[in-house]
Amino acid sequence: MKKEKKIAKIFINSNLTLAIAESCTGGSISSSITDVPGASKFFKGGIVAYSNDVKVSSLDVPGVLIKKYGAVSPQVASLMAEKARKTLGSDVGVAITGIAGPSGGTKKKPVGLAYLAFASKGKKDAREVFLKGNGRKNTKERFTDAVFDLILDNIK
Repeated sequence: MKKEKKIAKIFINSNLTLAIAESCTGGSISSSITDVPGASKFFKGGIVAYSNDVKVSSLDVPGVLIKKYGAVSPQVASLMAEKARKTLGSDVGVAITGIAGPSGGTKKKPVGLAYLAFASKGKKDAREVFLKGNGRKNTKERFTDAVFDLILDNIK
């Protein structure tokens, strides 16, 4: 069974709702979730906060936090997940911020680096992933899969 179908089954059976905040994946996580029949029973929505301006205006991530840690950081990912959960009124919020490439990376934050975060009322989880992909599309697909693993690890 595909991971997104497992997620749907668990959320529906547990009567939980999901909200997503995406940056580097550009909506692919939300798209994959809505490919599953019955997604409307648990998926509240997604916010594609690709630019820092949208992270600030739509998710209320303080610009000073982005300035201090960078947009690609566990601090920003964690706040994005929590703000998505609260803004969209869901039980669970997940977020990702990263560098899909092929450019935009630095020595400290190379292409393929992403931070993922999970937030619910009683649980928080943030992870760093580094995935060397075969191009931007492949990296985004692998980031999406990593977010599905994060969700499954936290709602089983």
